[in-house]
Amino acid sequence: MSLYQDYLKDIDARKEHGLSPKPIEDSALLSEIIAQIKDQAHEHREDSLKFFIYNTLPGTTSAAGVKAAFLKEIILGQAEVPEITPAFAFELLSHMKGGPSIGVLLDLALGDDAQIAAQAAEVLKTQVFLYEADTDRLAEAYAAGNAIAKDVLESYAQAEFFTKLPEPDEEVKVVTYIAAEGDVSTDLLSPGNQAHSRSDRELHGKCMISPQAQAEIEQLKAQHPDKRVMLVAEKGTMGVGSSRMSGVNNVALWMGKPGSPYVPFVNIAPVVAGTNGISPIFLTTVGVTGGIGLDLKNWVKKLDDNGQPVLDANGDPVLEERYSVANGTVLTINSKTKKLYDESGTKELADISSSFTPQKLEFIKAGGSYAVVFGKKLQSFAAATLGIEAPAVFAASKEISYEGQGLTAVEKIFNRNAVGVAEGKLLHAGSDVRVTVNIVGSQDTTGLMTVQELEAMAATVISPKVDGAYQSGCHTASVWDSKAQTNIPKLMGFMNKFGLITARDPKGVYHSMTDVIHKVLNDITVDDRAVIIGGDSHTRMSKGVAFGADSGTVALALATGEATMPIPESVKVTFKGSLQDHMDFRDVVHATQAQMLKQFGDNVFQGRVVEVHIGTLLADQAFTFTDWTAEMKAKAAVCISNDDTLIESLELAKSRIQIMIDKGMENPAKTLHGLIEMADKRIAEIRSGENPALKPDDNAKYFAEFVVDLDQITEPMIADPDVNNADVSRRYTHDTIRPVSYYKGEKKVDLGFVGSCMVHKGDLKVIAQMFRNLEKQTPQIAFKAPLVVAPPTYNIIDELKAEGDWDVLQKHSGFEFDDNAPKNAARVSYENMMYLERPGCNLCMGNQEKAEKGDTVMATSTRLFQGRVVEDSDDKKGESLLASTPVVVLSTILGRTPTIDEYKAAVDGIELTKFAPPIDQQPVPRTSIN
Repeated sequence: MSLYQDYLKDIDARKEHGLSPKPIEDSALLSEIIAQIKDQAHEHREDSLKFFIYNTLPGTTSAAGVKAAFLKEIILGQAEVPEITPAFAFELLSHMKGGPSIGVLLDLALGDDAQIAAQAAEVLKTQVFLYEADTDRLAEAYAAGNAIAKDVLESYAQAEFFTKLPEPDEEVKVVTYIAAEGDVSTDLLSPGNQAHSRSDRELHGKCMISPQAQAEIEQLKAQHPDKRVMLVAEKGTMGVGSSRMSGVNNVALWMGKPGSPYVPFVNIAPVVAGTNGISPIFLTTVGVTGGIGLDLKNWVKKLDDNGQPVLDANGDPVLEERYSVANGTVLTINSKTKKLYDESGTKELADISSSFTPQKLEFIKAGGSYAVVFGKKLQSFAAATLGIEAPAVFAASKEISYEGQGLTAVEKIFNRNAVGVAEGKLLHAGSDVRVTVNIVGSQDTTGLMTVQELEAMAATVISPKVDGAYQSGCHTASVWDSKAQTNIPKLMGFMNKFGLITARDPKGVYHSMTDVIHKVLNDITVDDRAVIIGGDSHTRMSKGVAFGADSGTVALALATGEATMPIPESVKVTFKGSLQDHMDFRDVVHATQAQMLKQFGDNVFQGRVVEVHIGTLLADQAFTFTDWTAEMKAKAAVCISNDDTLIESLELAKSRIQIMIDKGMENPAKTLHGLIEMADKRIAEIRSGENPALKPDDNAKYFAEFVVDLDQITEPMIADPDVNNADVSRRYTHDTIRPVSYYKGEKKVDLGFVGSCMVHKGDLKVIAQMFRNLEKQTPQIAFKAPLVVAPPTYNIIDELKAEGDWDVLQKHSGFEFDDNAPKNAARVSYENMMYLERPGCNLCMGNQEKAEKGDTVMATSTRLFQGRVVEDSDDKKGESLLASTPVVVLSTILGRTPTIDEYKAAVDGIELTKFAPPIDQQPVPRTSIN
């Protein structure tokens, strides 16, 4: 059977689910379709034309190469298709973004036919996704005296690809649709359990919010055909949890507009809003699509006669509504006045100037941030080639510098990695900066989308600026089902060829590594001044500064080795007092959030960098703090370590990188060897005193400074989703932190989970020691609730085996993973025993394994969002409470939350953490960049 016949069968299968034909990316299938187009009498010719014109993916897909070549034949008169004139062929080429289409346009523009060359040049002038191979051809032709090349370069130098675009609409009428009350997690917009379908945009779009919500959105669109639907997080923040490009894609699919009539299901320009604005990492993703993100400020704190917030019975501020955004409310967005108005456009409701900065207006005008990034690069190239100064077309980068003011840690990192800043100029928070990206991470449930983005922006190889990049397999580690078997080898093959270190070897030489991506990135980050970009919100390293990003920003970092963003403000976090022996470092993390909210009332971490002075805590444990800052809604975190501690962390990183090399994971570019050399160099700098561990200047300025009082932490702390809170906006927020005594030893626990990126080797050793203690009382440990244990990495398992702890875990487990026979179906029910699962995300991700519906789960993971780890049953809400490892383990043995006395007895004699505040801080020069 032909590929086309197979495609027709797939079309029929998709029809049954209300889906359109899948967009074509395979060259062999498109070649068959072209053959049918050439055959005037072919029975499938009409459909073949539609598939060729409207359903073929652009960029560097193999199908795009075939499409561009055929369009070239039509333009040159070598093939005749009445429905595709040469002029239409040029139009189709103009919508193919880059890659093969640019090669064809250059062939034509630099060819011998003057008329065709002129037409090709006009199309080329609109394109921005050019790489060195393309720009080298233009430069060589210009040097040889080619007039067309000169014409194109002059257009690029003037940035006509941008200046000739229409300006953003001054007035945008929107009709509101409330996604939910309270924070709207990206899991609601793109559920983790549907991650396998993200690269199939139409199919994935079916999972957004709910079928009912989708129907209501369609009804609003029908009622208001002249308006755009705006998705709202009422009394909350829009897009918390992760950047989730698939979430923005889904919103754009239902409420945006097509990016091109010839590229299916790729929509742009959604409008999203939240009472408390948009999560920073999600807002970046909105910018990728040229969308608008609004901070509504429609609910404010009610004040008493003295101007103080009025509190409710729980001590929370009472909110009052300034204006309504109830479903179906028509509002007016004005991009010129930068105000939000009522339907008439006359009554001002809110200042939305933060949504229309010069840079964001450029993203809106260009249809997305990538076009601006590549456009600036193209303009600079053209001006340099012509020997002229590039005119100021784009908004000037914001450069803020305060004379005599020192630098925070993140300001030092940004200044050290800045691109295009005058030598000697120091920039402070608020400045827009292009920075070199040192480390990039792509994870497996967003990776296929990153591949699509790389193909769309015509990238074929990793930028030489990137020190190291890793493609993980952790999010799909639990179940090797048909979806994983289809998607993951394809992903690993592309990324391995692109230049990344990959968890799986496409050639099958080394053992597949399902290690949690954040742990691997934490190990391969060998510089405390590095900038890291990763395709997951928990890209929060304990060395350098890391930013969780959408799949497209990851692609941009891989392709260009750069990222552009404002330098964030910082909140300085230090510690005082001493931690009691029975407390775990996870309790310090939870207490930080609780004490911060109590002191400030508002979340001062939101959108800012948490600069945590962690001192003597090694990278593995320090990561627990930085990881949690994603749930604090912080933009990033920076750890300030002592010199000796940083050296020890770097030595540990070197040993783990060497293990990767020993396993056969090195690539032809010797990336891993290069990282070890960089670590050695950094260690030598610290030891010699030439460049000590990163520290802020004494006179650095912070948005806020906060001291965590360790003396106040007297019992384990639990983050509770508070699923029955009368105020729906306060559910699933990560802000309800309670001591274990709150539950009086009475709350039933149905399942425990120790795993995800929030645990390290020490957590597994704690479990083993708890079991040893219990063995003294009874040889057979009985579980009253299931306990799922998923180590973060294989290295940890190897080390535990060598130290005798894994034997203890095996002895008391009822299930142990087998890499030679991985599970091919997700577990749907659990027995009261311990499950030793394969390294990876497991329950934390929620895309494969889940707790039983309606369970109360006690977990070490990071996510307590509705439906993530556990879904609701018909008669009970599922809830995921977050706690330390010893609390989770003890809860499964008891089948309920422990009392404080039971907890203290269970951890007696176990060293949970060595954390203590640094005793001394050495001053550093006030204007230095470490």
